[in-house]
Amino acid sequence: MQIFAGLGNPGSQYAGNRHNIGFMAVDAIQRRHSFSPWSKKFKALVSEGEIAGERVLLIKPQTYMNLSGEAVGEAMRFYKLEPKDIVAIYDELDLIQGKARIKTGGGHGGHNGIKSLDAHCGREYRRLRLGIGHPGSKEQVHNHVLGDFAKADRVWLEPLIEAIADNADMLVKGEDSQLLNKLTLATGGKPEPEPVKPTGKSHIRQARNNAQPKALPTTGPMADMLKKLFGNKGE
Repeated sequence: MQIFAGLGNPGSQYAGNRHNIGFMAVDAIQRRHSFSPWSKKFKALVSEGEIAGERVLLIKPQTYMNLSGEAVGEAMRFYKLEPKDIVAIYDELDLIQGKARIKTGGGHGGHNGIKSLDAHCGREYRRLRLGIGHPGSKEQVHNHVLGDFAKADRVWLEPLIEAIADNADMLVKGEDSQLLNKLTLATGGKPEPEPVKPTGKSHIRQARNNAQPKALPTTGPMADMLKKLFGNKGE
């Protein structure tokens, strides 16, 4: 079993906030994969279903962002799960709008919801960070994250959220690089290049081999032309 924890603040006044992009993502997964209706449990709204043959619990903590870990930690302990079974989905100021990154563990980066999850669940859970962009100065951050997405943001926000729902099976199976490529393509970017596999040959030797002159033709029109240019030297 896995827990997908979308982070945000409860209440209609926060529904369109940038800080609530985690709620938006799990809402889209719940709709796309025919999960159970939302119900109240663990100080949260939860919905259960199955993706890629695995049971998944979607959770939206109702404790407000800075206490998100209380709800997620309670669910983790109830189902006897470990941090590695949790995927937190949340907003990231330090990524440009529409950019996504995923990793296991790491710092909280000043995100209060992640601070709380670290405290209640441990740190070795997977983190799907969704870029909302930085407003430019520290003084503007509060209003930025608690401000609603602009209409212009729909060009990347809706495709991003839908792509997360469409490819939730990759999230379940841990196919992180493939998922990120899908999200990048959905928002109009270029996929990440595949890592170059080492050939086992020294790059210096390979360069020397590539620099070796190719054998000249000895018969045919090209050979005749070379003989006219350079004569029969060496014969």
